[in-house]
Amino acid sequence: MAGGSVVLVDAGGTNIGSVRYALHRLGVEAPLTADPDAIRAAARVILPGVGAAAPAMARLRELGLIELLRGLTQPVLGVCLGMQLLCAHSEEGGVDCLGLIPATVRRMTPAPGLRVPHMGWNRLRALKTHPLLEGIAQDAQAYFVHSYAVPTGDYTLASVEHGQPFSAVITHGNFFGMQFHPERSAAVGARLLHNFLAL
Repeated sequence: MAGGSVVLVDAGGTNIGSVRYALHRLGVEAPLTADPDAIRAAARVILPGVGAAAPAMARLRELGLIELLRGLTQPVLGVCLGMQLLCAHSEEGGVDCLGLIPATVRRMTPAPGLRVPHMGWNRLRALKTHPLLEGIAQDAQAYFVHSYAVPTGDYTLASVEHGQPFSAVITHGNFFGMQFHPERSAAVGARLLHNFLAL
C-alpha cells in the first residue's frame, strides 16, 4: 500500500466491525472516526454502511461531515450503503446524498423468481479496465445484500445482473464504491480492498 493512514468514517453502519477486521487481515489498522481532522489527514478514507440512506445522511449532517467528504481529494471508498451515499439522490426516503457520483439510487423491483432484497453471491462483469479491478477475473463472485441499486452508467467499472444489470463497482474522480460486501466476499473482496489501498 502507498504510505499513509486509513480511516473508517463513523456513519453509523452496522458492518463497520467486519470491514475493520477485513482490513486487519490485510495488515492495516483503520480506526473508526468522525473527527474531521483525522479524516482530512488520512491517505485513504472508507465510508462503510448498512441501513437506510436518510438516517445515514442525517448522521453525516449532524456530525458536520457532508462538505468535508465532498471536498476530499484522496481515494475514498463507499461500501454497500456507503457507495449509495456517494450518489446524487436515493429513492430510499427520497433523500439527497453526497452528489459525488452522477446517479440516482433506485428501488429494486421484485418479480417472479426474483427476490428483493438481492441477497447472496453473484457474478461481477467488468465493463472497464481499472487498477481497482486488477486481478479480478471476469465472472468472479461477490456477496450482496441490498434492496436499492445504482443503475449502470459511465461511472460503472463492474456490473452485476439481478433481473437487470446494475452497478457493482463505480468510480468518479477519486471516489469509488462497491455495492457488495468486500469483507464477506472471500478472496475477491480481499483483493478489491488491497487494490483500493494501493491506488
